[in-house]
Amino acid sequence: MHERINESFKPHNDTSRTAFDAYSDQKHKGKAQVSYGFKVALVALDCLFLGLQPVLVHLSKNSKGTYSFHPVAVNFMVELAKTLFALAVLMFTGTGRAGVPMYRSIRSFVVDAHHNRLLAVPAVLYAINNLLKFSMQLFFRPTTTKMLGNLKIFTIALLMRLVMRRTFNVIQWEALFLLVAGITINQLQSCGSAPNPDLHVPLLPAALCTLGTVTVPAAASVYNEFALKKHMDTSVHLQNFFLYFYGAAFNFIFLAATALRQQQPLGEMFQGLSLITYLLIANNAAQGVLSSFFYKFADTILKKYSSTIATIWTALLSFAMLGHELSINFFVGVSIVFVSMHQFFTFGDKGKPGEPRSKMVYSPSLDHIALAATAGGNAGAVAAEGGDIRRPLLPR
Repeated sequence: MHERINESFKPHNDTSRTAFDAYSDQKHKGKAQVSYGFKVALVALDCLFLGLQPVLVHLSKNSKGTYSFHPVAVNFMVELAKTLFALAVLMFTGTGRAGVPMYRSIRSFVVDAHHNRLLAVPAVLYAINNLLKFSMQLFFRPTTTKMLGNLKIFTIALLMRLVMRRTFNVIQWEALFLLVAGITINQLQSCGSAPNPDLHVPLLPAALCTLGTVTVPAAASVYNEFALKKHMDTSVHLQNFFLYFYGAAFNFIFLAATALRQQQPLGEMFQGLSLITYLLIANNAAQGVLSSFFYKFADTILKKYSSTIATIWTALLSFAMLGHELSINFFVGVSIVFVSMHQFFTFGDKGKPGEPRSKMVYSPSLDHIALAATAGGNAGAVAAEGGDIRRPLLPR
């Protein structure tokens, strides 16, 4: 069985055979299905890390209400922390393939880097998105920035349809619309007619930032999912290392360019860091690592719903521990979000008339794997092993 699968994925040219053969001798001793318990654990950890985020951000402000550190330097340190963490995990668990590990051989490093070269695309998109977050604050209020960011849910769905060949029925599109509406209502503080400072921002820069906010993070998430799932037999820890390695490289380039533009030494960019800042860096790094497991073993839509649940959980904790008031908008928005979740995950896997309904034991976004394999010319072998191809491997 394994020989037939390996034959169906052999390259057609000798130049790429050496790089590919390093991955053709995987230890396929059984492909485990992604359980609901595993996905629940992902959502729970996501709620924990996202819940800590606003607390750490608030504590990291100085007495003037600003940040003593440089945001670009913090972005680089987050990527560096994720890279070192992924490297430590690889040294402890192994790379998941035969041969000399990439951290002991330059040749193995080059082979692995080439195999995971697609991850450079989401890495640079994430780096650009980090810059967009701060650029948006120059033109819009934070609440307006969040509301405009909600529109990327539709962009994610469209990109998943184009890139991942993920199909959505009418009810699921309605559910995504309700998700955007619920989040937006929750973010509305009032419906008064006070003057809107956002009306006085420059049109062209604001429009470009808005377009980037809606498209760049969505493209980064969807293409990240595509790159991770394209090689399901590759260890997620190895993929994480190169995703973060590329991200650290791009963020360092942005950091050096910022230091050059501001005419200050590179070392001064790292001043103003405190214990709370390092905790913020660790928390952001943990969120990034967790996101990779979402994209590898679940999908981008589940990650978006998980982030929404985390926001609701944070509001409830703020009410219980800090005495923050919960407005009527919160309850209305949360109700709409829960209706959206019920519609999306209950009516999303209908199948054709007369066929038994799937139990959703795998991510629907994995369909592109079977389609790509069939296009390679070995449809018979793929059809025989179709059930195994759809099952993502759990991390080893």
